[in-house]
Amino acid sequence: MNDNQLTELLLQGLETERGGIQVYTTAIKCAVNDDLRSEWEEYLEQTTRHEQVMTNVLDELGIDPQTETPGRAVVRHIGESLVAAMEMALAAGPPEAAELVAGECVVFAETKDHLNWELMGLVAEDAPQATAAVLEAASDEVEDEEDEHLYHSTGWTRELWLQSLGLRSVLPPPEEQKHVKTAIGAARAKNARDEMASV
Repeated sequence: MNDNQLTELLLQGLETERGGIQVYTTAIKCAVNDDLRSEWEEYLEQTTRHEQVMTNVLDELGIDPQTETPGRAVVRHIGESLVAAMEMALAAGPPEAAELVAGECVVFAETKDHLNWELMGLVAEDAPQATAAVLEAASDEVEDEEDEHLYHSTGWTRELWLQSLGLRSVLPPPEEQKHVKTAIGAARAKNARDEMASV
């Protein structure tokens, strides 16, 4: 295993969580739908805890959490860009358009975050025992919440877009109603939306 690249992944993971805190803080300001705002507030709390989990992972593996890398700088830039996009949408109005932009920004951020945690889980399968134990404990604590963040936020954004287009939408989205936490569950929920939209 390339230890330098593992360090890079873990530092990017920490930076993604730090950026996620800023993304959710700004997204909450954009939320028009009360249920969505409540969900994002919950995700902000969880992401704040995830940032601490990642800091602990780095500490336990003897990696300085303040270490800078070019990849980490890119992740920070992307997070800052997502926040700037939401602020631009808020300034331009209307509020419903800013909410859509926020939904998309959350999905962008959570896609990277989900990938980080998936990779850490895969690394744990082949890592030396001490490293594997640290990564497995962190993944067990966080991964289900990360799955929910991605799949539910994708569902919210899809349904809010449909609503804005004047088409039938399901709010809260099927992913939320069915408490989806897996890719298979997300696919099933999405397939069930037509039936749910007609009720």
